[in-house]
Amino acid sequence: MVYQAAENRYESMKYNRSGHSGLLLPAVSLGLWHNFGGVDTYENGRAMLKRAFDLGITHFDLANNYGPPPGSAEEMFGRILKTDFALYRDEMIISSKAGYTMWPGPYGDWGSRKYLISSLDQSLKRMGLDYVDIFYSHRPDPNTPLEETMGALDSIVRQGKALYVGISNYSAEQASEAIKILNQLGTPLLIHQPKYSMFNRWIEDGLQDVLQENGVGSIAFSPLAQGLLTNKYLKGIPADSRAASSTGFLREEHVTSEVLNRVQKLNEIATERGQSLSQMALAWVLRGEKVTSVLIGASRVSQIEENVAALNNLDFSEEELIRIEDILTN
Repeated sequence: MVYQAAENRYESMKYNRSGHSGLLLPAVSLGLWHNFGGVDTYENGRAMLKRAFDLGITHFDLANNYGPPPGSAEEMFGRILKTDFALYRDEMIISSKAGYTMWPGPYGDWGSRKYLISSLDQSLKRMGLDYVDIFYSHRPDPNTPLEETMGALDSIVRQGKALYVGISNYSAEQASEAIKILNQLGTPLLIHQPKYSMFNRWIEDGLQDVLQENGVGSIAFSPLAQGLLTNKYLKGIPADSRAASSTGFLREEHVTSEVLNRVQKLNEIATERGQSLSQMALAWVLRGEKVTSVLIGASRVSQIEENVAALNNLDFSEEELIRIEDILTN
């Protein structure tokens, strides 16, 4: 059956302007970091992508090394673009990145001009695209001049291979310098993608100020702290969880009694708000309109539906914010 997008797909999603740019992003974006690779079930990934788009999620975030194996998430997304989304390409924001290890040798990692441009060329081929909407430097390179990395991003836009550029995992100081260089080159920085959640608040110590002062948007990855800020860990570590898995970034030792105690107390507030813990955690990241979009991951359609429903209640009372702050800091 030929896929036809839901006619009401734009009615309930909230769209936020990315900094001072002309680009609007959905408040909830979908990342393909996990569960869309070659080792995953194609039909499940396809179902998640179609449901996300039907719910108004127009932004799909990838990177060259997403999988596993590396590159397979882009290949899978390219297949779905061709079979299901061909009519809707201009309604989508598709992003990719380069900065982590992708192929052997000195030219398959970090932030050289050689690596970034070669990697994007490969990404475009895997997805069957002429251009991506946003291309990121995935991490700063301590051994390559920032001028070279930002110059490569500028060249990519001028070559028509990307419409906008972003950075990810850059500190406040690095972001500030990157913004200056890109402004001088005439390709303003659109967005920064940092890790940010109730349990990881490093961007509040300077980075958010830099972005706001310079009119740069932000999209938070891991806003649910790799699943810790969901109902999955309310009673401990389930056997089928990321923490119990031998792969991934969340380890069993991260799920301490102190963390579980905080999760349970936060869940009490979420319940009072008529939300799940994950919904409240997403709403908290979006509070105050400092963050343009939250980047969710998913392993099944129901998780996407639950997370998008967070937008039904984005407001916090002063009392709720104080109670949450007390749980997080004491």
